[in-house]
Amino acid sequence: MDQVAKGRRSKRSSSPLSLQQTLSRGGRIQQERSTKTGKGESLANHEQSRPPPRSLPCMLCTAELLPLAFPAGPAGALPPQAAAAMAGGRERVAHLLRQLQRAACQCPAHSHTYSQAPEHAALRRTDYAFEMAVSNIRYGEGVTKEVGMDLQNLDARKVCVMTDKNLCQLPPVKAVLNSLTKNRITFQMYDDVRVEPTDQSFMDAITFAKKGEFDAYVAVGGGSVIDTCKAANLYASSPESDFLDYVNAPIGKGKSVTVPLKPFIAVPTTAGTGSETTGIAIFDYKELKVKTGIASRAIKPTLGMIDPLHTLHMPERVVANGGFDVLCHALEAYTALPYKMRSPCPSNPINRPAYQGSNPISDVWAVHALRIVAKYLKRAVRMPDDHEARANMHLASAFAGIGFGNAGVHLCHGMSYPISGLVKSYKAKDYNVDHPLVPHGLSVVLTSPAVFTFTAEMCPERHLEAAEILGADIRTAKIKDAGLILADTLRKFLFYLNVDDGLAAIGYSKADIPALVKGTLPQIFPTKEFQYSSRWLCSTALHLNLN
Repeated sequence: MDQVAKGRRSKRSSSPLSLQQTLSRGGRIQQERSTKTGKGESLANHEQSRPPPRSLPCMLCTAELLPLAFPAGPAGALPPQAAAAMAGGRERVAHLLRQLQRAACQCPAHSHTYSQAPEHAALRRTDYAFEMAVSNIRYGEGVTKEVGMDLQNLDARKVCVMTDKNLCQLPPVKAVLNSLTKNRITFQMYDDVRVEPTDQSFMDAITFAKKGEFDAYVAVGGGSVIDTCKAANLYASSPESDFLDYVNAPIGKGKSVTVPLKPFIAVPTTAGTGSETTGIAIFDYKELKVKTGIASRAIKPTLGMIDPLHTLHMPERVVANGGFDVLCHALEAYTALPYKMRSPCPSNPINRPAYQGSNPISDVWAVHALRIVAKYLKRAVRMPDDHEARANMHLASAFAGIGFGNAGVHLCHGMSYPISGLVKSYKAKDYNVDHPLVPHGLSVVLTSPAVFTFTAEMCPERHLEAAEILGADIRTAKIKDAGLILADTLRKFLFYLNVDDGLAAIGYSKADIPALVKGTLPQIFPTKEFQYSSRWLCSTALHLNLN
């Protein structure tokens, strides 16, 4: 069980971004609190005159999440266990999070397992160790000018540059091409990357990469571009492999990557996915209308080149939705099942998953990222010329990527995939695309208030700490109210940033609930015993307020 260190409660700093402060504080808060629930701090003066935020309805409210841990009774009745005293709450949440880990390959876009090597019985029931893996990171304003020298140092003779059609005329791509030209690097550009890639768009990029016979890759863009380049590098390096060979099971075969890949430099232009730090490539598998992916440490970029100048071109909603992804990466990593509770314990370290559960190192990065989000996201969204805010959010994306890339994510992300995958006609503002699109960050954050209301029973101190970081006054808060306090704090935070008000605002109705639930459950529970809960889930979901 997660234990929170006791200690002196530090005063909130007006500039809470020192990594040294985060380390010294250890990401902890004092357990002893007085008995009255605290209220969140007020927003800016101009905001106080606005009407109170509406609840953000989501697919799975707290009442609906409870039966996920226990099968429903006859005719969809509420399980007796769910009505029991709160004493069993922590074990219920732990049980659910363990199922999320066992279903790693069923949550393919953020798969918990990199290696699909056969597992053998271990002497221990739960794990006792964790390990860290991350790409090399280089940060600095104008650092993109070094990319040509890096490729020259790698003795690259023919380079593939990947981007999308919106970016190809913008400063980030021009900066990369200028550096390559200056350093006499031969390159070919592929600008047909699809925002929110599909299996077909991946295969189109793979075909281009195979024909080009490149000896290095550069991706300039957001998560869609970087993920597409990961796939292109992988399959061009393994030309005899079928597309589904490396795709996560059960959709694909989930084979381990054993072939050597080419050097790969990622130049992120958004502040959200943290894809420059991870070995995950996400796409929509159109045949089944689900998101899945490829997960292997082998496909992570050789170098992530974080140039804050590239964030200045981003429109408001792109900044906001990217920031929501960072927010949930940090929150989910920090509240994930502790690594010592993850089971089974691997008999061989090659079988230890990358997403191992919360751990002391991931905690540092997740909390530090959350502090940056709390201070800078609103400024980055509202003030496009605020270089300090945009630069810090760019760093927060990488920090959260290091955190969740080793701890993992859970319910917000698991429920986001059908929300984005089953999109009808919704097109997000500020995204220049020719197809319906629910941005990933938006699909993740819509469910966050309900998710953290539920998961707080597992580690309430961490939920209270997160609420405090995001602006809540928790000096008189009750531990048992941790989930409600964090949920309310999130609603106020999101309301200020004009988040679409629930599923109805992005085109869903009560009639869509069964399909959304059906798309969620397989990513959480692969075993038959948990499928019974879907009946109760669907019947209750029909009563959600989606207006």
